[in-house]
Amino acid sequence: MPRLRDATRLERRRSFVEAAWRRAASQGWRDMTVDDVCAEAGFSKGAFYSHFASKRALLDALIDDDANAVVEVMGRLEAEHLDRPERLRRLTRMMLERAGDTSRVQVRTDLWAAVQTEPEIRQRVKVAVDAQRRVIRRWVEEAIADGEIVELPANALASILLALNDGLMLHRILDESGFRWENVSRALDALLAGITTR
Repeated sequence: MPRLRDATRLERRRSFVEAAWRRAASQGWRDMTVDDVCAEAGFSKGAFYSHFASKRALLDALIDDDANAVVEVMGRLEAEHLDRPERLRRLTRMMLERAGDTSRVQVRTDLWAAVQTEPEIRQRVKVAVDAQRRVIRRWVEEAIADGEIVELPANALASILLALNDGLMLHRILDESGFRWENVSRALDALLAGITTR
């Protein structure tokens, strides 16, 4: 059997990851099978197992994909040379958009359940969250040093902003009509405005 070119392999692997996100939106991670993902992606199980050792390995890929998307947004925000309070506002808006994504809500719900009982998943999620928290904490520390926001515990604010993402996702599951995203966005803008000095 001929070997796939690297670009084709990456593209096919990406197809499986995207198919898993789509399937997760309709049936959740826990109930989704490898057969379901293969059907959604339009590839065989043999092709799946040439990229992933198991469904669990696919979950690792989803965790990484989710974390990398946040890191990419953070990088774009830094490249735009915004003031730091505006960076924080835009980051919270992005997190709100992600909290409204049905597939991410389903996977995150199952993921947080697994974090309680599976140390490997807990560690993988912890590494991703720690990396994001460090970037936000640095933004906050720099904003405090430059007088853009009031003196406050930088790590605590970074943790709060990250926790909003998962918390809002879980509340959406409880009651999808319990709040409107545009109102949440306005409330968060007002909260962030309350800590700015300019």
